[in-house]
Amino acid sequence: MAGTTETLITAILNWIDIGRLNPGDLIDETQLVNEFGVSRTPVREAILQLEAVGLIQRLPRKGATVFRPSLEEFLAILEVHAKLEAQAAGLAARRLSNAWAASLELAVRNCEEHARQYGDAEPDSYYQLNLRFHETVALAAGNPFLLEMIKTNARKLLAYYRARYRYAGAIASSAREHRAIAALIFDRNSEGAEAMMQRHVQFDQITAMDLLAVLS
Repeated sequence: MAGTTETLITAILNWIDIGRLNPGDLIDETQLVNEFGVSRTPVREAILQLEAVGLIQRLPRKGATVFRPSLEEFLAILEVHAKLEAQAAGLAARRLSNAWAASLELAVRNCEEHARQYGDAEPDSYYQLNLRFHETVALAAGNPFLLEMIKTNARKLLAYYRARYRYAGAIASSAREHRAIAALIFDRNSEGAEAMMQRHVQFDQITAMDLLAVLS
């Protein structure tokens, strides 16, 4: 049972990551039962566990849906997420190994190459490269507990960050900021990396309202 539940949790998390499930989407128990060939018991257990970490919410007469934040919730989550990402960047600057330096350079170059080749096109492809950049920074920080906190919190915002890259110029701006953050990390400038990462992740209330409207 535990293995089946974990498989379902992993699948749902992956669907959130790639945009198959977006905020407000219904978690269809029957679909999961049929797709994975399981009973409803592990499906409901998976939903309960994801609800416990705030990724799924139960609404009256609507069943379980992917968490959709209000503006107030969105801004509060974003504030925490920016702090977590900034902390990871600061730790990465202090702890960066040669291996993670090479991985970070590759992640940045991939973002830059995509921006040069496609401009504002292919935002979903760029977003996957963006995720890899942020994951590399978090891994380079060398703190697995911080990494899990970032991943859990980020999943509440992934759809909105993905939508953000559909705005003109957003991809090129993101790639430039990735290079600036990486340069600070390579220079072992912990305070600078933290500050730059926080500015990179955070955005203003007007943008938040626009993104919430896009996915409403």
